[in-house]
Amino acid sequence: MSGLVLSLVSHTNVGKTTLARTLLRRDVGEVFDQAHVTDETARFVLLEREGGASVVLADTPGFGDSARLVRKLGAMENPLGWLVSQLWDRFADRAFFCSQQAVRHVRDEADAVLYLVNASEDPAAAGYVAAELQILDWIARPVIVLLNQTGAPSDAAARARDEACWRLVAGEHPSVRDVVGLDAFTRCWVEEARLFERIRDVLPPERREPAEALLARWREEQLTALRSSLAAMAALLGSAAADGEPVAAGRLGRAERRRATDALARRLEAAVAELNERLIALHGLLGEAAEELRVALEDVSAPSDRAPAWRRGVVGGIVGGALGGLAADIATGGLSFGGGTVAGAILGAAGFGGLAWGYELLGAGEEPRVAWSADFLDRLTDDTLLRYLAVAHSGRGAGAFRLREPPPLWRSAVRRALAPRRPALRAALAGAHAWSGADPAGTAARALEPLLGAALRSALVELYPESAALLTPPALPTLAG
Repeated sequence: MSGLVLSLVSHTNVGKTTLARTLLRRDVGEVFDQAHVTDETARFVLLEREGGASVVLADTPGFGDSARLVRKLGAMENPLGWLVSQLWDRFADRAFFCSQQAVRHVRDEADAVLYLVNASEDPAAAGYVAAELQILDWIARPVIVLLNQTGAPSDAAARARDEACWRLVAGEHPSVRDVVGLDAFTRCWVEEARLFERIRDVLPPERREPAEALLARWREEQLTALRSSLAAMAALLGSAAADGEPVAAGRLGRAERRRATDALARRLEAAVAELNERLIALHGLLGEAAEELRVALEDVSAPSDRAPAWRRGVVGGIVGGALGGLAADIATGGLSFGGGTVAGAILGAAGFGGLAWGYELLGAGEEPRVAWSADFLDRLTDDTLLRYLAVAHSGRGAGAFRLREPPPLWRSAVRRALAPRRPALRAALAGAHAWSGADPAGTAARALEPLLGAALRSALVELYPESAALLTPPALPTLAG
């Protein structure tokens, strides 16, 4: 097999080109909120192996006026032959012209058809669905119905209802072999693996083995990106754990603490931006480094530097996204003051008001410095995994990546995944200050990486049980455990 052709087919303006961008991880075609933007079939290489074998994703023109078209075809002895032989003007009869192009392509080139629908629609009420599936039945290529625009990842019950509804309608058409949810905007890359496996399974037996070879290449590319993502996340946490800003001896006053806090926060800000850019690039997205920590640092107070209430309150409003609140943590106890002087500690807190501060005299012998507290590093660990999930769920079709508030479902999965590994993670983070050698941050990162990998695997399998086989430890050793 030199090539396998997957044809994206749908009613006009359902989102084929948007999904094509997500699957290809590059910008292709034109995307506008109007009918029949695509009027010719465009072909793009989706997967490729050495020797020329490839999977081609074809973005076809959208079906239009399908019910009327089927009424015409129903009276014909050879409906497909009649349809592709007609001469329709691409402007005056645009709906029929585009339908003709789609049918001709599927009949002559497609190995499998991905029929994209709007999951939020009632398939029984959308009259074009039955008509278009009837046309695809006539062509007799294996069809997988793809549910697009399925909404927030946390609404699993609604997704299940949508899928059941569409399965009921699809079951009336012999060409439809499966129904799969794959939103162009909020899918996770592990869901793409499920789709490609389903495609392999509906192909004729003689096409499945070469298709599996191409799928194996895709799997390895994704797992390589995941390994690199884990390394980048571990590097961020190791760097933050090992970081500290010296405080001039005998100058632990407000101005010196603020200077040290400023330096430490700006280094973390730069590290977070670097991680953003790395994850975005690894997942084939576009976007700029998020600016969650890019706040006016005069609004961020170190422990005991009781900033005015309005300043403490505004921090949480400025900072958003998965790392929302980290700058607020700086204000409410994210820093530790080490050495032979004092450490700030929160004895009690209720939001930004009613903070009660205490001081603990520490033993002498260390250089006084400001460092991130253990509680802050716990929070940073959680939010780093949430940051990964945000990037992993973002489709290229959604445009430039923007970090948004993560759904509660992700937070719960991350919390449960980290809970049994929290003691080992804390030990690795705490050890970053104690390890001797030239690279304590690197030593911490190497200790953190397998722990993060195990936690991330656990979270992904909870969210997507079918990903368990893809994320088996033999395939990805850093995810063992």
